[in-house]
Parts: sequence; structure tokens; C-alpha cells
Amino acid sequence: MDTEAELTQRGHSSPDTGEGRPRSALGRGRGPEGGPGPALPGGRRLSGWRRAAALGALCTVFLLLLSHFVVQPFLIPSRSMEPTLQVGDRVLVNKLAYRFGAQPKRGDVVVFDGTGSFVREKAEAGPLAGLLRGAGSALGIGEPSETDFVKRVVGVGGDDVVCCDADGRIKVNGVPVAEPYLYPGDTPSRVPFRIVVPLGTLWVMGDHRSQSRDSRDHLGEPGGGMVPVEKVIGRADWIGWPPARWGAADAGGHG
Repeated sequence: MDTEAELTQRGHSSPDTGEGRPRSALGRGRGPEGGPGPALPGGRRLSGWRRAAALGALCTVFLLLLSHFVVQPFLIPSRSMEPTLQVGDRVLVNKLAYRFGAQPKRGDVVVFDGTGSFVREKAEAGPLAGLLRGAGSALGIGEPSETDFVKRVVGVGGDDVVCCDADGRIKVNGVPVAEPYLYPGDTPSRVPFRIVVPLGTLWVMGDHRSQSRDSRDHLGEPGGGMVPVEKVIGRADWIGWPPARWGAADAGGHG
């Protein structure tokens, strides 16, 4: 039997039949026979870019919503909270910590808006600049707002806070406070003070007391260095970056 001849004949006829494939499939990329083939790969690439852009936009919106309502990255710009937090750390601020009736406690590390307490009210930047800065700060890729601060709560509403006793310790309501989080070599405060914290406000200080501008530095100003509880953005619970510093942001508070 002339098997080779039969196979050869089938081979010559294969372009017409497509060996079981539809002609339209063979026509792709072949010019006039299958239509304008070169446009399809380009169309696929364009469609892929659109899908990627849409996915990126959705992810960005999701992260912005997450940072606005749940948890927000915050870049540490100064040494005021060493050794608990170091320059360049990105802490994750828990915005739900005080959302359902809970109040900041002594020892909590909080991020707050210092407008009206630590910094004066001032005219806002243009809407576009404010939007871009806010988005960068919310995503943890830009510098935090100049009005945002991170400090440790030392006194809450009603507390009598005194510095310092005969042993150089801060006393709250007559009880000496153990502060294991202080920067090595720092004293609790070189500035003596005695204050009663008004209800609805906080007395806050940095862990690196000699490098921190905090409630002590605003004693003679309107508000007396007190931070309204309503200005607290959230509690700094975790260090998310760099990887070597992953873990709880709070090195230990006092009750």
C-alpha cells in the first residue's frame, strides 16, 4: 500500500482543513486570510495594561480605606521615642483601639494630631498638595503630617502628675511610676512640674526624654500641653518595617 503517498496528500490538504482546527484560528497573524492579525497581540497587550491599571487603582483605594478606618502606617521621623521606636521605623497605628468607647491608658503609645495643643492652627495647603501628602502619609510612603506626633501617655484625665520625687521618679496620683522604656541614661525629666490633667485630655511624653518636645514644652501655652482625647488618631501597636524590627511597638507601659 502506498501509505507514504496518502500521508503526503493529507499533508498538502492540511492548510485547508487545519487538521481539525477552525480556519479562523489559522488565520490569526497571517494577514489578509485571517484578518488584520498584527492588531490582536497589540490589543491584548493594551487590554492587559488596562486590567493591571484597574487592579492597581482598586488596590490603592482599598489601602486608603483601610488606612483611614482600620490601620495606618506611620513613619517615625525623629529620635523622641527611642529606644521603643527608631528613626525610619514604620509603625502600624490601630485606629480601632479607641473607636468603640475605649480610652487611652497610661503607658499607651499613641499617634495624635497636635493642632491646637503642640502646634498652632494654620492655613491648610492647597487641596491637591494636601491630598497628595495625605495619601502618601496614609500609605506609609511619605513623611507624616507636620501636625502628627507619636508619644507615650503618662497621665490621663484627673491624674495628678508630679516630677520628680526624692528618687528622681515621676509620680502619678502619689504612686512612683516604673519606666523601663526610658532611653538609657535619661532621667524621667530634667524639668520639674506638677499638673492635674483635665478630664478629656492626656499628658504625653517621649521615651527619649532629653530629645523629646512633648507636654512639658507647652506648659505655658493655651491648653497647657494637654492633648484632647478626640485628637488621638490611634494606638501604635506594631512595627511593620524594617523586617528586623517586626513586633509590638510598645516596649511596656504602666497601669
